[in-house]
Amino acid sequence: MSNVLQDIFRDYYEEMIYTLRPRQSVIENVERMINCGDPSFGGAMYGCSKCGTLKFVPFRCHSRFCPTCGTKYSIDRTTSMSFKIINVQHRHCVFTIDSELRHFFLEDRSLLSVLFKAVQSVIIRMFHKINQKEMFTPGFILVLHTFGRDLKWNPHIHCLLSEGGIGNSGFWRAITHFNYTYLRNAFRTALLNLMEERLGPSFKPVKARCYVEHKDGFYVYAKPNKCNPKIVTKYIGRYLGRPVIATSRIDNYDGETVTFHYNRHADNKLIVETIPAMEFIARLIQHIPEKHFKQIRYYGLYARHRDTDKKIHLALAKEKRKIFLSFNRWRDRILASFGYDPLKCPCCGQSMLFLDLYYNHQHLSLNEMYERAMGRLPSFSSA
Repeated sequence: MSNVLQDIFRDYYEEMIYTLRPRQSVIENVERMINCGDPSFGGAMYGCSKCGTLKFVPFRCHSRFCPTCGTKYSIDRTTSMSFKIINVQHRHCVFTIDSELRHFFLEDRSLLSVLFKAVQSVIIRMFHKINQKEMFTPGFILVLHTFGRDLKWNPHIHCLLSEGGIGNSGFWRAITHFNYTYLRNAFRTALLNLMEERLGPSFKPVKARCYVEHKDGFYVYAKPNKCNPKIVTKYIGRYLGRPVIATSRIDNYDGETVTFHYNRHADNKLIVETIPAMEFIARLIQHIPEKHFKQIRYYGLYARHRDTDKKIHLALAKEKRKIFLSFNRWRDRILASFGYDPLKCPCCGQSMLFLDLYYNHQHLSLNEMYERAMGRLPSFSSA
């Protein structure tokens, strides 16, 4: 059974290709999403050893753009991030840019890495300025979002930052006061300088105009938000791991227009938009990243591996990690989310066993899959 996003892209796939001329990464992700869960692309066969009932489970696409697999990806990334979190108070910060700069990042996506570099330099300098001798280093995770709630292009950085850091002496110091004026001005200066380095002299008029129009710097949200270690994993999942749009926000698709809703950021007012299907598609696909582009990056204590850092207490004990990982498995995740066991025989209640793998309606041995994965046999696409 397909979801509404698959229906929209399946209906307008050819028009999207010929009118929007999407990037190769967009074509690959859209094709994978459209065919996600299609039995003709293979799957696993399970059987009941008691009554002989069979069940076929199709393969998934594993695309971050897919509403089903993208959610799974977000859960996996959230779990991975939670394993690194230090057992201290954290702060959720958001670094935004001038609306006139947004098109530069859309036209040249390699500039998106400049956003990470600018935020990194600002945070490191802010902590180093506290004590020039100790040079405190915090732990922080940066996540790039290119979308606003209305799905339009709006690149900005979400940052989960520890309220404190380790100095050169190896001791931890809690730091709860963040200089907002410094953050705004330093981020504006760092970003504009980096952009000028990349874009050359032609960027100078834009840079000068940004200084005039943003005398107080670019807006940075960094107020205390009670992101303590007990709720930090939920916080990560809510703000850092969310997809571009959940299918629950799509209210209607009539074959020509798409109706979706969102809460406007300025006043939290519920906004309902109805736009042509092709405009909806155009808004979505611009947020598909280039292949291998990292939208989540670790810095400071979360990026280094020193012996002194091993003494740091983590928010999630190593003994509990197996429990968290167990909820990420396909079977346990469905059981926890929907209340039923997908491998429980519908006839007799016995747990079903794995029997075979199939691809292109043909049986595929596990040994053959291993050989292909190791590169000893040609891939399915070239076979």
